[in-house]
Amino acid sequence: MQLTGSQIVIECLKEQGVDTVFGYPGGTILNIYDELYKHSDEIRHILTSHEQGASHAADGYARATGKVGVCFATSGPGATNLVTGIATAYMDSIPMVAITANVNLPLLGKDTFQEIDIAGVTMPITKHGYIVKDVTKLADTIRKAFLIAKSGRPGPVLVDITKDVTANKCEFVPVKPEPAVVENKYTEEDINTALELIQNSKKPFIYLGGGAIASGAAREVKEFAEKIAAPVCDTLMAKGAFDGKNDKYTGMIGMHGTKASNFGVSQCDLLIALGARFSDRVTGNTQKFANNAKILHIDIDAAEIDKNIKTNASIVGDLKTVLKELNSKLKQQNHDEWLTTVKELKEKYPLKYDTDKLTCPYVIQELDRVTEGKAVISTDVGQHQMWAAQFYQYTEPRTFLSSGGLGTMGYGLGACIGAKTGMPDKICVNIAGDGCFRMNMNELATASRYNIPIIQVVINNHVLGMVRQWQTLFYDKRYSQTVLSDKVDFCKVAEGLGCEAIRVTKKEEVAPAFEKAIALQKPVVIECVIEEDDKVFPMVPAGAPISDAFDADDLKEKK
Repeated sequence: MQLTGSQIVIECLKEQGVDTVFGYPGGTILNIYDELYKHSDEIRHILTSHEQGASHAADGYARATGKVGVCFATSGPGATNLVTGIATAYMDSIPMVAITANVNLPLLGKDTFQEIDIAGVTMPITKHGYIVKDVTKLADTIRKAFLIAKSGRPGPVLVDITKDVTANKCEFVPVKPEPAVVENKYTEEDINTALELIQNSKKPFIYLGGGAIASGAAREVKEFAEKIAAPVCDTLMAKGAFDGKNDKYTGMIGMHGTKASNFGVSQCDLLIALGARFSDRVTGNTQKFANNAKILHIDIDAAEIDKNIKTNASIVGDLKTVLKELNSKLKQQNHDEWLTTVKELKEKYPLKYDTDKLTCPYVIQELDRVTEGKAVISTDVGQHQMWAAQFYQYTEPRTFLSSGGLGTMGYGLGACIGAKTGMPDKICVNIAGDGCFRMNMNELATASRYNIPIIQVVINNHVLGMVRQWQTLFYDKRYSQTVLSDKVDFCKVAEGLGCEAIRVTKKEEVAPAFEKAIALQKPVVIECVIEEDDKVFPMVPAGAPISDAFDADDLKEKK
């Protein structure tokens, strides 16, 4: 059948099972939006307040559901406004397809109004980028985009379409979508080497990365940890891949990881990295990272092997597949003495905070209690992000959404809207600092427009908390441009954008605020006013080994 390019776009989205698109219309993409209008009963469109909000919402939708997130933008500034969200998805390996439109083909390369080479701009931050100049290639390009986005190590793909292609016609034949391609490049020898390392280890430690969630390997990870009798730590990206209430769980590793994880990894004789990339925020000083251990690295991306940390053995393949094979061949291990040592580290170095006043950790723990640990939590970036990772106990994958690699302030609200859209039966809560919240708080208008019942928590300490923490500890308290004490009233802003607002200044007000927000079933902002100098501990100074992790007690002793 003969269809226009715009009709082909919509038919391909339906083919791929897309039920939601986040975006913002404009001149060059009008034909696609006109066609989308005719299919509004099949594909829901969420009009965000800004294109960056659309890209973050598509990202949050993808993280929460495991499906490919989709966003639309027009040419020029519309397309460039997607860039930060695309980069965020790229750094964290999130499957996304961003569809933009460009000026008519004869006008390309002539500095036409709102013309931009968005495929060129995003080349370093996408798995692949296309510009479609021929309508006969449009359907295959969109199909390839979805296949690439979800295959192997997931990531974002950009499809830019000239406006005339959206109007031109060609023959369209429906095609059943291809399943994601899983490339396992390991050999039997790789498996046997790994088995030998594991069986000869006396003090193994499992280090989980985001690949454990991307591959859907939570069940296999649990079985693996039980079989080899090893403690488990995780990264920011891996929260929920291993039950945070399990006795073997030691907490996050790295710059703001627990002492139990950091000290345990520094003492182990075998570190098993599962779907992780040895980020600098995890390793600290790479020359002194896990110096007592042999390293076994399992990851789907061969480029990550030996990139940051040299390994003793590696397996390149889908983590779920690899663990199934290892689990089937492993004999039950016993490391009671080692597990006891790690348990003693957990007991000796628990996470602590001042319980005499209202703090973010208290807010997070009350949220955990009220929601029974079953909410989907998104965050922005900074102190509140670390506290959310430390003090909420994540028991399931895809329940913690945060910008790990890029560290994108302003990410969380759009992501929360995307998550709630994809998982309407879940309680979805975004936790932001006042600095982050200012960046994309306009997306409250999106939540209220569609009555998307998210809960936005603003941890208001009237400063850029994480930067101030560094200035306090390493810059002799020179607070350059980090004080936000001004006249902004977040509750009035929330109400002005159509949301309910609750201000919390005392501990006893926290639980009732969450209970009310959940009961209201509409978008609610809860502003929690805390002191300006609360700090995230433990902490590892930049460039130091993770075994140098210190906390408030250590600082007192040092003084």
